[in-house]
Amino acid sequence: MSPAERERVLAALPGEVTDAEMSPPEGDRHFRAKVRALDALRGYFTRQRRRVYLAAELPVYYPAERRFAPDLLAVLDVETHERDRWVVSAEGKGLNFVLEVHVGGDRKKDAEQNVERYARLGIPEYFIYDRGRQRLLGWRLPAPDAKVYAPILPQHGRYASEHLGLELQVEDGRLRFWAGHAPLLESEEFITRLEELMAGLQQRADEEARRAQEEAQRAQEEARRAQEEAQRAREAEQRQYELELRLAEETRRREEAERRLAELQTELGRREKSRS
Repeated sequence: MSPAERERVLAALPGEVTDAEMSPPEGDRHFRAKVRALDALRGYFTRQRRRVYLAAELPVYYPAERRFAPDLLAVLDVETHERDRWVVSAEGKGLNFVLEVHVGGDRKKDAEQNVERYARLGIPEYFIYDRGRQRLLGWRLPAPDAKVYAPILPQHGRYASEHLGLELQVEDGRLRFWAGHAPLLESEEFITRLEELMAGLQQRADEEARRAQEEAQRAQEEARRAQEEAQRAREAEQRQYELELRLAEETRRREEAERRLAELQTELGRREKSRS
């Protein structure tokens, strides 16, 4: 088959799963759970600049296998452009991680049939988020060539995904992913955090502005008092200067009077001598 013929065959593969292949619709709880998980993972890996392709209900084609569409899938180290299907033979790589969300009805497909099938296909990790019971189950292939899963045992309520490098946990009625001690936030949570951060920054800015205004008012009051003190000091200096002038004038007058008195006394003394 030529490359052009191969491309035509791949393009002809259905990009949608038929109603007969899909499980019955399970409502908002099923939809929101997988969309939230997809949103949190996409945001995280984008910020980490890791090439992780993520999709929800994407038709997947393994060679000689009936197609299927997991609720959530991840493939590591591949281009993250949009796709209508994942064809293993064309991509050259199978899935690394699958998550199925179960809300109600028969659990056999997710908890038995998929456990056997995904292991046989060589999908390294498979998780079930049972939202109806608010519990999590996980399996991992114990070796690259293994075809049977081994259960993943939780540690302190968290299930480790070695391929994603994350941990999964059911917390407060939702599926939560963790990177170490930090939870992966969904877009709505990021927006809320940013709004809270902005509100906090605005509050601090308003408080700083209020304190700056109060400081400015105090500085103006201090300047006014300083001006008044300076004015009083100038007035006191002026009064002191005027007093010193008066004192100097009084001293001059007293010295002049004493000089004249001395002259008179001398003149009287001469006259008394001349009479005698």
